[in-house]
This record gives sequence, structure tokens and C-alpha cells, in this order.
Amino acid sequence: MRSSRGPGGFAWFAVAAVVLLALNLRPGATSVGPVLAEVSRDLGMGPTMAGVLTALPGLCFGVVGAVAVWVAARLSLSGALAVGTVAAAAGLLARSFSPDPWSFLVFSVLAFAGMALGNVLLPSFIKRHFPVRTVLVTALYTCGLSAGATLASLTAAPLSHALPGGWRASLGAWGVASAVALALWIPLGLRERRQRRAGAALRPPGSLWGIAHSPKAVALALFFGTQSMQAYVQFGWIAQIFRDAGVSQALAGVLASIIAACGMPEGLLMPGVLARMRDPRWLGPITGVLLLAGYLGILLAPLAAPVLWALLLGLSGAAFPTAIALITARSRDPHVTAQLSGFTQSVGYLLAAVGPFAIGSLHAVTGGWTVPLIVLAASSVVMAASGWISAAPGFVDDELPAAD
Repeated sequence: MRSSRGPGGFAWFAVAAVVLLALNLRPGATSVGPVLAEVSRDLGMGPTMAGVLTALPGLCFGVVGAVAVWVAARLSLSGALAVGTVAAAAGLLARSFSPDPWSFLVFSVLAFAGMALGNVLLPSFIKRHFPVRTVLVTALYTCGLSAGATLASLTAAPLSHALPGGWRASLGAWGVASAVALALWIPLGLRERRQRRAGAALRPPGSLWGIAHSPKAVALALFFGTQSMQAYVQFGWIAQIFRDAGVSQALAGVLASIIAACGMPEGLLMPGVLARMRDPRWLGPITGVLLLAGYLGILLAPLAAPVLWALLLGLSGAAFPTAIALITARSRDPHVTAQLSGFTQSVGYLLAAVGPFAIGSLHAVTGGWTVPLIVLAASSVVMAASGWISAAPGFVDDELPAAD
């Protein structure tokens, strides 16, 4: 495997850095859900603050993601990714020592801010350094995201029981993992810094919001946002929803991990599927139907087939690697890819941030999960429609004014 900008050795090093960072971009969120009750109890965190905690990943990803391209223009692409990895590792480690709910939230914000830089900038890094192998490296990236999410969800509860620090040690372990990823991104950041000093051209970031001139970009943001809302609701609440329905803590953690685990084969397959299909618009409606079926199963018969309901929700998660792959598949210029990634993920995650907080608030107000589950099921229509539009053939580049 060779990068267009360096020897084969650099290409393999860069691939390893992409995969290792991808593994660490989701555990900060998915590791909390299975131990949320214990975290809330020990820190004195009420239902409202717990709802804020579940909304933080999407909110931070959206807000910080909006300035990620600007940061990369000043620090370099690899440098910004290295800085993001530092923030993620520091935040995850620090919050595991938090004495109160407020410090836990503050350090979580730091960690999620660092992850936001990775979310937005890695697709552009892939497009720039692997123009011939974009599909393959994107598949490894999305699979890494799902693998990290799955491992964190699956091991959170067992580690909290096995380690002497309880939930603190369980959550802090992912800070150590992020620090390992930093060992690869520091050399990449220094390498790009040397290239810039040697006179490598740096293109200005342009207007992130100028990408909104593209109907396809707007649809992709809605598709990504609806899917992300579902994902972060599931990260934060699905284990508790199953527990409140009568499922044990251990099984609830397994069910949450099943949802996340589906993302690994989906992450490997969907970029290739998109690359080989002339018109993949049907993927949006299919993921919407799967999502609807999963929520209806939990609503009407949660204990009848909980594994099936979790599997349906997990299969609907194919919308995520589809959306990520569309960022590179529906843009030509790496600069447009960066803008599209920033716009899609900023708007998408801001929409996603509303979901966990709203679902938690609806649960608190209604005293149950019926109304929240109905709302979640209804949102499948938005995901299906926006997925249909964003996956249509064509490029975002062609829908932008010449100045953008």
C-alpha cells in the first residue's frame, strides 16, 4: 500500500495511526452507558445531569467539529489530529478521578472536544494520503470506530466489577488507550510541520458553511445527524431501557454491545458497497425500516426477543458507515472533503446532541419509556428520506458556487 505523498513505509504507518485513533473515538461515550447508574450514584448525579452527560458527545462533536478545519489550517492536518488525541487522552484519564459530577462533565467535554477533531479531520486525511485506496482505508476507519465502540460497551460493566477502582478504572482504561494512539500521531504531526516549513503549500480553509449551497450536503448532514442521534441515544440509554424492562445489568451490556458490534462488519462492507453501486439510494430506506422494527419490538415486547431487537437496531447502524463513506464518495477535492466532513458532522452532531437529552427529559417527565420509544421510531422516516437524497449519484463539488 502506498500513499500518494510518501513511501510505502509511511503509508503503513499512517494506516496504523488512522486505525488506532479510530478505535479511540467512541469509547469515551459508549463506555458510560453500562455503568451510568453507578456513576450517577457515586457522584450524586441526578436524572437531568445524566441526560446532559449523554448529550455531551454529540454537542461537543458538533461545536468543536465546526472549527476543526480552521484548526487544521493553522496546526496542519496531522498536527490537529495529534492535539485532538492529547485532549482525548487527558480528558478520559482526568474524569476517572473526578470527585463530583461537575468535574466529570468538564473533563468529558475536554475528551469529546479532542475526539471531535478526529471525527472531522480523519476523512480528509484519508482522502489526501490515500486517493487510490480511499475505499479500503475508509473501511478500516469505520470498522475501527465500531470496534472501539463495541469493546468499550462490552467491557465496561465486567471491568467495573473486576478492577479495584470500579467504574473509575473501567472508564480510565480508555484514556490509557488514547495515549497509546498519541505515540503514532506525534511523528505524523512533526513530519507535516517540517513539510510546511520547507514550503509546502497550505490552502486556506474557506467557508465551512458555504457547503450548505449543496442540497446533497444538507441531506447528508440530516442523514448523518439522524443516525448519530440514534447512536448516542443508544450509547447513553439503551442499556438502561433494557434494564428498566427487566433485563439484568450484564445482559443489558451485552445487548448494547451487540448493537455496536454490528458496526464492524458494516464498516468493512459499506464503503465497498457504495463504490460498486451505481445508485445506492435504497440503503437509506432499508436502514430506516430496520430502525423502526427494532424500536417497535422493544416498545411492544421487550422481553420476548431482546437479542433480535438489539440486532435490528445494530443492522440499522449501517447508516453510519454509509454516511462516512458518502463524505469521500460524493466529493472530489480533498479540500471539499474536509469542508463536507466538517459541515456534515457539525450539523449532524448538533442534531444528535438534542436526542439523548430530549429522550432523557421525556423519560423523566412521562415516567417511562413509551413516549421516548415512539419518538425514536418516528425519526426513522427522516433517516430514510435524507439517506435516499444524499446517496443519489453526483458530487457535492458540482453543486457549489465557483467561489467555494
